[in-house]
Amino acid sequence: MCKLCESKPVYEFTNQRKLCKNCFVRWFEKKFFYTIRRFQMISKNDKIGYENKKDFRNIVLIELLELLEQRSPVEIVAPKGVPSASKNVPFAEGKEGRKKANKIAVSDTIDVIAKEFIKNSVNKTLKNNLSPVDKKMIKPLYLFLDKEVLIYAKIKGLKFNKIKKEKDKWFDFIENLEKKHPEIKRGIVNSYLELFL
Repeated sequence: MCKLCESKPVYEFTNQRKLCKNCFVRWFEKKFFYTIRRFQMISKNDKIGYENKKDFRNIVLIELLELLEQRSPVEIVAPKGVPSASKNVPFAEGKEGRKKANKIAVSDTIDVIAKEFIKNSVNKTLKNNLSPVDKKMIKPLYLFLDKEVLIYAKIKGLKFNKIKKEKDKWFDFIENLEKKHPEIKRGIVNSYLELFL
């Protein structure tokens, strides 16, 4: 049971702390704002664009960016066409027409970062390109696991496209490690942060 509400839990941490739906949403959103503050991702009057994807990570990111816009002096610029952050094109369509975003939010999570870190380490191509902030790119979901993002999406009733599962030996390797050693993904990302930040 959730200790605060004594309600049915939807999530359990490795330390066996459990959270119900409401407590999980509060915890998730609080951690989102903490991540932005910790890594100094935004400044006053920033215009933030995002990728035009519809997977669970990006849909949650958009939901949280809209929450950020309500609580902060920033503007979220909705994409139209192909404003891909991966191509470093910080343009998007807003309410008043074409606008230039000075930052692009991408939906990389701990799962994505941990996989790339291990892959780059093994291939000896480790660079400071997996940071929470990389030039104009910011990663507000940097400290979340995929499963946490997915739970948030389901609780909030967000509609998203399922990600087609492709064979990925690095992803499978990390998943197997996580099963045997819970928190290994977080440990990998923390190691990266210690190395480069």
